[in-house]
Amino acid sequence: MHKPAQHADNKNMVVFVLAMVVILFCWQHFYEGPRMQAIQAQQAKEQADKAKNAPAPAPVKTQEATVADTVANSAPRIRINTPSLHGSISTVGGRFDDLTLAQYHEEIANDSPEVKLLNLASAADAYFIELGMLAADSAQKMPDASTRWTTSDTELGVDHPVTLVWNNGSGLKFTRTIAVDDHSMFTVVTHVANASATPVTLYSYGRITRNYADTSKHYIIMHEGPLGAVHGALEDVTYKKLREEGPEKFEHTSGWVGITDKYWLTALVPESGDLFDAEFKHYTRNDVDAYQADMRGTAVQVAAGDSAKVTTHVFAGAKVVSQLDAYAKAFNIPLFDRAVDFGSLYFLTRPIFGLLTYFHGIVGNFGVAIILLTMCIKACLFPLASKSMTSMSKMKLLQPKMTELKERHKDDKMKLNQEVIAMYKREKVNPVSGCLPILLQIPIFLALYRVLFVSIEMRHAPFFGWIHDLSAVDQTNIFTAFGLIPWVPPHFLHLGVLPIIMCVTMIIQQRLNPKPADPVQAAMMNYMPFIFLFMFAGFPAGLVIYWIVNNTLSILQQLYINSRLAKKGLK
Repeated sequence: MHKPAQHADNKNMVVFVLAMVVILFCWQHFYEGPRMQAIQAQQAKEQADKAKNAPAPAPVKTQEATVADTVANSAPRIRINTPSLHGSISTVGGRFDDLTLAQYHEEIANDSPEVKLLNLASAADAYFIELGMLAADSAQKMPDASTRWTTSDTELGVDHPVTLVWNNGSGLKFTRTIAVDDHSMFTVVTHVANASATPVTLYSYGRITRNYADTSKHYIIMHEGPLGAVHGALEDVTYKKLREEGPEKFEHTSGWVGITDKYWLTALVPESGDLFDAEFKHYTRNDVDAYQADMRGTAVQVAAGDSAKVTTHVFAGAKVVSQLDAYAKAFNIPLFDRAVDFGSLYFLTRPIFGLLTYFHGIVGNFGVAIILLTMCIKACLFPLASKSMTSMSKMKLLQPKMTELKERHKDDKMKLNQEVIAMYKREKVNPVSGCLPILLQIPIFLALYRVLFVSIEMRHAPFFGWIHDLSAVDQTNIFTAFGLIPWVPPHFLHLGVLPIIMCVTMIIQQRLNPKPADPVQAAMMNYMPFIFLFMFAGFPAGLVIYWIVNNTLSILQQLYINSRLAKKGLK
């Protein structure tokens, strides 16, 4: 049953306040966590410094792995040199343990260091990928972290694969060929030739190992840590869950496993359809947390005098959606694009991302692409907004009748409700239609925030003027006279140009709306632009641009609708 007519305006207020609560919640959790990243990174560095002299934890036998790490550091290395990747591979163990991303820098400046992705196993912030073989007969010597591979190659490039060879001395010869494309995918093919008189049963394995001080708060917004596509679904496990609840195991599955950051991914991808067992785990040594994503293939039978091969793809690079999509298609990798955490609003975030990249392909600027996207969204919502404004205007004209009904049936609430419903039907008025545009804006707003936050395409993407990174906050500040006054104000006084423009557009838009009859609601609405001013000061510049354009279009839209309503006598 509908509430009394006198509460019709308050319905809109309640919904609007709920919308604000949602946005405030998002601000508290989506912004406050990322805002502490610099402080937490410093804390992580201090913790890592304390662990510098500690032996690096190992996945299997700690002492053996420590010896292998020491040997690997002094062994000859094969240089990696591609348009996307720089680094090297140790000839001991054949580990991928030294990798930087040539097209991405720590800061916006081109002379800033390249992003470091993989690091030596002996380092405090070790992060490496290892491939090897296990034998059903434990007496058989297999290639592992301490294996000294021989090679005549010194550099791995796009058109120059490298070949590593090792003989176990018991009739098994292992030949490993490593190729790399011009982006971030390695293809490792291991041939096993059995020259012995007996058959052997082998299992391929791969593991991604990482020492990591889990201080990031991004997990509130998105997943960072082990993940993979197993049993036809995406499985992600937080660092915290592994620490507190122990390993996560997946048996006899297909897909891929890896470890993800906000923008970067390492992943092990078997040949399409190959089955494997997977495990995500955590272990601690000398106060250093280490995490692993393990994969072990099914048994491979190699008869005497015969040979076999195993192919594994290794991804190590940036989570560029178009490249992930291309790899998913080329190698039949399930759910590979979901390594980018588009979240539970995937049905909105992925189309929004697609539109943004489409517009960017036309105009070459993500800021302009955001403006074009906003115009498209506004155009789609225009019929609903027009209907909402018409309904609200009719509601305003019905106020005298509502007052009359309230006086006539002040002692009979049920009769009052019945009369109000009958009047709404007679006048064709929907009292909650004014809430619908606001409700629809909330998921769009959250989806766009997600796209700006998780998409590497937005990282360091410039707009015009002083906006050099759409994924970061507006760096200007009114309290420093936009850089003229040499002081650093408290964080809550950080108000850039874009949030101020956004506040002005909200005030103008508010003046065009009918003034609420309830004085409390009117006062709350008057404060809203200034509350949003301080909230949006901490949001990415791209999101503030969206809100500015959205408000500007709303102003133009309201002026147009108001003129139409005036002609109909509804204004």
